Amino acid sequence: MISLYSKTCEFINWEEGSEPLILPVTENPSLPKVVAKKYALVCDRIPDKPSDSLASYGAILSRCPVKSGSLYRVIQLSAELSYVKSSDVVRLNPVGGEVRVLFRSDSDHNSILVTERCNSFCLMCSQPPRKIDDSYLIEDACEVIKNVPRGTASLGITGGEPTLLGDGFLRIVRSAARYLPETHLHVLTNGRSFSERANSAALKNVGHPKLVLGIPLYSDLPERHDFVVQAAGAFEETIRGIVNLRRDGQNVELRVVIHKQTYARLPELARFIVRNLAFVEHVAFMGLELTGFTKANFGALWIDPYEYRSELDEACRILQSARVKTMVYNHQLCILSPFVRELSVNSISDWKNDYLEKCTPCERKNDCGGFFSTGFSLEKTSDHISPFVSYNRIITSEEVV
Repeated sequence: MISLYSKTCEFINWEEGSEPLILPVTENPSLPKVVAKKYALVCDRIPDKPSDSLASYGAILSRCPVKSGSLYRVIQLSAELSYVKSSDVVRLNPVGGEVRVLFRSDSDHNSILVTERCNSFCLMCSQPPRKIDDSYLIEDACEVIKNVPRGTASLGITGGEPTLLGDGFLRIVRSAARYLPETHLHVLTNGRSFSERANSAALKNVGHPKLVLGIPLYSDLPERHDFVVQAAGAFEETIRGIVNLRRDGQNVELRVVIHKQTYARLPELARFIVRNLAFVEHVAFMGLELTGFTKANFGALWIDPYEYRSELDEACRILQSARVKTMVYNHQLCILSPFVRELSVNSISDWKNDYLEKCTPCERKNDCGGFFSTGFSLEKTSDHISPFVSYNRIITSEEVV
């Protein structure tokens, strides 16, 4: 598991009350002064001799202990952040000695948290909502986007519910369209705000060329979906929102988290999608992350993923037969049916992806979705985890042609 922040970094020669800074990282100590002030320089050793060029950087990040009497504004990074390198983006907050890595240039799983507020209260939410004023995150998000390398393939926007930011949400998407027009922008939203056509039209007017909205749909039954998200009327708002987005030319991904409350009607949900929402970009069936609200609702949510393999298989076949693109996220290959294995994607963010010790000899480990390392996800796993090993692997009847 990779740490994305630390509260044990030492800020040296920073004025008391200094405001947080968001800066891109460089390892080039020779940038022109006018450019250097916009960067954080990361280095293994700080020269003893005074240097005007070094003093001009917005901040200096040191991977090694800093000698007493340093003349520069330095942050001594804690060990867990020693990986920080060029083209990363960091947030530096002298209060509490906090450094956050907001973008990692060598990762394909970068997302920006834009709010912790939400108008749903999902039973299995991994990021429980908070009623706080976090509007400062709008400015932070726009600043991060400005500093993300232009060649970045994809970037996520997440919450909370990003659309609750109103014009702030549109500002973030507009910033991405301006600074990262070739980057795929993936927004996680419950879709309810788009039940108002004006909101969908406003997003269309932003004109982001590579935008996808990931929207959850947990059942074909309104009352079941509303129960899972703990919001009356949410199903109707979500469906209207999806339809409005389609009318306005937006790409929508449907996301289905599978647990005890949703698994039984996966085939019925698949048929509902085929009949009513076959225009979506794709459908993603997702495994449960055992953190956040899942801890409190564990008894109502947990089912061994192996136990719903037949329902998942049938749902995937229904969608595939209708030529609806289908993917399976956050699952281990060994607990899936052979048909579903071909749809599995290694989708867990690299900073929280892990494997069990028994997975070490598995010949398909690199293709496997693996496990979440958050919460108690590694403590409670399927009872049917079995590595693919040629010399002792048992071929099931399903795999015999």
